[in-house]
Amino acid sequence: MHKLLFALLAVLVAFSASAREYGNHDPKRLLTVSETPSGKKYGFDGAYLDQMLNDLSAHAKNYPPQFDTQEDKQRAIRDVRTLSGMLDILINVPDPNPELLFRAAYLNSMGHNLDIPGAAEKADSIFLKLLAAKPSDPRGNYAYGAFLVGAGKSKEALPYLEKALSLGVVDAAYAIGMTHLALGDKARAMKSFEDYKRRNPKDGNVDTLIEGIRSGKIEVRKNPG
Repeated sequence: MHKLLFALLAVLVAFSASAREYGNHDPKRLLTVSETPSGKKYGFDGAYLDQMLNDLSAHAKNYPPQFDTQEDKQRAIRDVRTLSGMLDILINVPDPNPELLFRAAYLNSMGHNLDIPGAAEKADSIFLKLLAAKPSDPRGNYAYGAFLVGAGKSKEALPYLEKALSLGVVDAAYAIGMTHLALGDKARAMKSFEDYKRRNPKDGNVDTLIEGIRSGKIEVRKNPG
């Protein structure tokens, strides 16, 4: 169940996702074939994978996902399923590449936002595998914390978000504030938002949040998540 955090984000933040159409991608392009003196060489186009992930992220990194049309959303769901299957082959090896682990975990976290059955469980498993190999990975801790909040596990998310912040991920301060807000802890939420404002004074969204909490326009309820 998606908790208060993303409901608040949907109300308070103007998502950029709807600003552009979801593209038409061809996952087959990820597999490359080149001729060499010894024969054909098969490869994987990481740049094209990142292009697809960036497009998906613009629409489905938060809940609810934002698409111009239902057709775009269904195309994105098909892409996530196809990519997930392809990445499974690459990461289910004795010593998986951490970069591919991160991309597979993040992809499936977006699959969770798209309500793809099994995507949440797969994302959780892959994130844990990544962090077991690289416990101080800033992106991994931040993305896993954000995923846990979206999966309704706010308390479990906080240690990962706090670690990401300690590793230099500025946006983690904002996410920590939203998580405390979802848990009904107004004082800690305000402290985190003010911390984020000091770190990123140009973001006007946090000013809206701080003012909304102070004025009572944003109601803070205790949520056991």
